[in-house]
Amino acid sequence: MRIARFSIDGNVAFGAVEGDGPDGLVLDIIKGIPYAEFELSGVKVPLNKVRLLPPVLPNKVVAIGRNYAEHAAELGNEVPDVPVAFFKPTTSVIGSGDAIEYPSFSEEVHHEAELAVVIGRMCREVPRERVKDVIFGYTCANDVTARDAQKREKQWARAKGFDTSCPLGPWVETDLDPGDLTIQATVNGEQRQLGRTSDMIRSIEDLVVHITEAMTLLPGDVILTGTPAGVGPLHVGDEVAVTIEGIGTLTNKVIKRG
Repeated sequence: MRIARFSIDGNVAFGAVEGDGPDGLVLDIIKGIPYAEFELSGVKVPLNKVRLLPPVLPNKVVAIGRNYAEHAAELGNEVPDVPVAFFKPTTSVIGSGDAIEYPSFSEEVHHEAELAVVIGRMCREVPRERVKDVIFGYTCANDVTARDAQKREKQWARAKGFDTSCPLGPWVETDLDPGDLTIQATVNGEQRQLGRTSDMIRSIEDLVVHITEAMTLLPGDVILTGTPAGVGPLHVGDEVAVTIEGIGTLTNKVIKRG
């Protein structure tokens, strides 16, 4: 099931996405929130009549760096012995169609297409065999990065945590095997990144176990699983799209912050 979060007439709701094609999609409004048992209301609205919002509002976004060997190599980095984890704040999260604001402190902003894992229940110290039980679903993400700031600053908080640096969407797919999916990024229609989730160095199970050894994850929290090779620059006026097989396409325009 595809679960979207949207606004219409000033109201925010969740809905199940039904149909095919951009003009045939409708939202069946969900009663309540989707992390617990829910019912579909039967009230349907066309997708093109609503504004899509970030599919979740995470308490935290835990991101993993250098989880694809070719990406680590393209930036001159070794594959780390343990997963490299960092946070992106909630203020970095935007939805499909929202604008990425080019930060004033950077002159080299890059796209990073990623599969995002959405957590469905509160969990800590999750054993490997229970990982699937705590996952709500999957969505597309763009770990937008101020690469020059990342290079000159030891901590990545500013480089990867600036406002609008974490596009998520367009919705959460709850029925998906994430083990071997095509993941790609285009800029102005030109392909920049193309990889498969099967190329991850550490699996989703590895990452959930590793992260929850240290912290509690809450419903709606997001894990970014790393990016394949091909990252590159974004400029004001560009349109960047992240497409993941079985999920859909997350599209954002780059604008000047002002």
